[in-house]
Amino acid sequence: MLYESTRGDKTRIPAAQAIVKGLATDRGLYTPSFIPTLSDEEIVTIATSDYKDVAKLVFSKFLTDFSADEIDACIKGAYENTFDTPEIAPLQQLDDNTSILELWHGPTCAFKDVALQALPYLLTTSMKITGESNKIAIIVATSGDTGKAALEGFKDVEGTSIVVMYPSEGVSLVQKQQMITQQGENVNVIAIKGNFDDAQTAAKNIFTNPDLEQQLLDKEIKLSSANSINWGRLLPQIVYYIKSSLDIETDKLIDYVVPTGNFGNILAGYYAKKMGAPIGKLICASNSNNVLTDFIKTGVYDRRREFVKTLSPSMDILISSNLERFLFELSDHDSDLIDSLMNKLDLQGYYEIPQQLKLKMQGLLEAEYCTDQQTQEAIKQCWDKYNYLLDTHTAVAYNVHQMNKSDNPTIIVSTASPFKFPQGVYTALNGEVDLTEYQILKELSNFTKWDIPAPIKDLENIPVLHNTVCDKKEIVDTIIGVIN
Repeated sequence: MLYESTRGDKTRIPAAQAIVKGLATDRGLYTPSFIPTLSDEEIVTIATSDYKDVAKLVFSKFLTDFSADEIDACIKGAYENTFDTPEIAPLQQLDDNTSILELWHGPTCAFKDVALQALPYLLTTSMKITGESNKIAIIVATSGDTGKAALEGFKDVEGTSIVVMYPSEGVSLVQKQQMITQQGENVNVIAIKGNFDDAQTAAKNIFTNPDLEQQLLDKEIKLSSANSINWGRLLPQIVYYIKSSLDIETDKLIDYVVPTGNFGNILAGYYAKKMGAPIGKLICASNSNNVLTDFIKTGVYDRRREFVKTLSPSMDILISSNLERFLFELSDHDSDLIDSLMNKLDLQGYYEIPQQLKLKMQGLLEAEYCTDQQTQEAIKQCWDKYNYLLDTHTAVAYNVHQMNKSDNPTIIVSTASPFKFPQGVYTALNGEVDLTEYQILKELSNFTKWDIPAPIKDLENIPVLHNTVCDKKEIVDTIIGVIN
C-alpha cells in the first residue's frame, strides 16, 4: 500500500513515511492509493471478533510495510488497560432502531483517544521502519479534544516533543484545564488569541515552509502532526465504524449520524463503507458553524461567514481539512482539481465543485445543522425519554437524527463524555445557575446519578503547568521558539 498527495505530488510513499511526514510538501494530505476491501470471510470473522482483533485486520490492510508483530505491538500499546471498558467503543441502545456509539471511554473522555492512543505507537514504529534519527516535533492545532488526547498520548514518548495550540476563548473550562495541567517533560501548550482555523492554518504554514524545515533539520528536528491531516490519526477511526456496523444484527444497512467540524470522523465512516462495511447513509451533523451542511446541500464551500462560538466548541470550525481527502476519492484522485479548489479556498474563501461531483457526494452524504437552543432541547429530550445523558456535540447529532429518521437502524456517534461540557448539559436539564463550572460538574453528577469520569473528577485541584498565550500573528514565532 502506497500513499499519494491530494494535490499533485506524484511521489508515492509507504505508510511509515507518510505517518512520519504528516503533511505532503505540496500542502496536500497523504491518502491511500486505493481503498482495500474486506472479503466475505473477513466480514464474518469481524462479527465475532473483539475490538483489538478488528483493529489488527484493518491496520494490516493499510500498513503493509509494518510487520504483523509491529502492528500487534501498536494495538496492544493503544488499547490494553487504557480504556475504562474492554469494548473500547461500546454501543448503547436507545430504542429498537437507534444506538449510541460511545467513543469517550479513553483517558481524556473524548473520541480522539481512540486514534491518539494509537498514533504515538504508529509514529515511533514508523520512525524505526524509515530509519528516522531526528527528533520528531509534533505540532497540533485543537478545537478542544485533540489537544488533550495528543498530549496524553505523546507525553514522555522517547524521540518526540509536542506543542499544542488551542483558542484561548474557544474551549470549555474542563477542556482547557485538561490541557494546561498536562504533565510530561516533552509537552508544551499555547493558548492563542484567535480561533481553531487560525491555529490550523498556522500549523499548515509551518509544515510547508522549506526554509524553516531546513533550519530545524540542521538542529536534528523533524516536524510532524497529530491532527487528522496525519494518516496515522485517521486510520484508527475506521475501525470503530467497521466494528459497530457488524455488531448490530440486521439485514439492513446501518445509517450513521456524525457530529463533525473538521470532517475527519465522518470521513473514516466513508472509508469503512468503501471497504465493504454494511453502512447506508452517512449524515453530517453541524452546529451553527454550518459550513459543511451548506456545502453538502449546495456544492459550494464558503468560509466567508461569521464564526460562531457555540455550546459544541469542538465543532466550531470553518475550514474542514479532511474534506480534501473525501473530494480526492470522489473525483477518482483528480489532484489537479483538488489543488485548484484548495487554492481558491485559500485565496478567495470559497469554491464550488463540478455538478457531477456534487451529485456523487449527495448520493453518499446527507446533512443538517442545529442551533444551541436545539442542542439543549435535544439533551433534555434524550434524558427525559431514555434516561441517557448526551454531551453538547452528540446532542447535535441526536437532534439531526430526529430530522432524518429512516427505516434503517441508526447509530449516533457520541464524541465526548457529557462531563467535558457540564455547563451546557446541566443548563439544558435545569436552566441557568449561578455556579462555577466545577460546581456544575458536581451538580450534574448529583442530579443524574452518573459518575464523573476519573480523568475529570479532580481537575480543579491539579496545578497549572502551562501559561503561554500569544496573538494569532505570533503563532509561528512562538511555536518555533518553543521547539528550539
